[in-house]
Amino acid sequence: MMRNRLAPLAIAVLFALLAAPALLRAQKTSYDYDSAVDFSRFRTYAWKEGTPAPEAFLHQRIVAAIESQLAAKGLTRSDTDPDLYVAYHTAMEVQRSVTGYRSGGFGPLGGPWGGGLDSINLNLNEIPVGTLVIDVADAARDHLVWRGMGVKDIDFHAKPEKRDAGIVKAVAKILKHYPPESRAR
Repeated sequence: MMRNRLAPLAIAVLFALLAAPALLRAQKTSYDYDSAVDFSRFRTYAWKEGTPAPEAFLHQRIVAAIESQLAAKGLTRSDTDPDLYVAYHTAMEVQRSVTGYRSGGFGPLGGPWGGGLDSINLNLNEIPVGTLVIDVADAARDHLVWRGMGVKDIDFHAKPEKRDAGIVKAVAKILKHYPPESRAR
C-alpha cells in the first residue's frame, strides 16, 4: 500500500531529473572562417564597434577576456595600423520550456481504491540565454575572415567572481579554434 502512495512522487522526481539537464546546459560553441585566408600573416588587431553588452561591467569583462586570449595567440593591439579588426556582439533571449507531472490518483481507476481524480501539474521555466559572437576581419580588405559564437544559459544572480570566470571560460572556448589550423591546398 505504501508503494502505491509513493508512485506519484516517483513520477514527479523522474520528471524533475529529466528536466534538470535542460536547465544546466553547457555552453555550445561554433566557428567558421574563410579557408582562402593565410592567418599566419596577422600580427596586430584593433577594436571595431560591434553590438556591445548593455551592461558596463559585462562589456569590460568581455573585452578583457578577448584581449587576453588574443595576446595568448600572439596578437598585439595596435590602434594605428592593425592587420585585423575585432568586434563582438551580444544578444539575449528567454527560452521557455514546460515540464509536467501527474499527481493525485493513479492506475486505471484513479486512487488505490479506485475513482480518484488525476491532476497534471505544469511548470513554465524561463531560461535566460546569452549569445556572444566574436568577429575577426582583415583590416586591409575590411573582410570578415573568422567568426566564433557561444551560446549559454545566464545566471543573473551569480557573484562577480563567478561572472568573471564564466566570461573568461566562454571566450577561451569560442576562440579555441582561432587561428584555424591550416589546410593543405
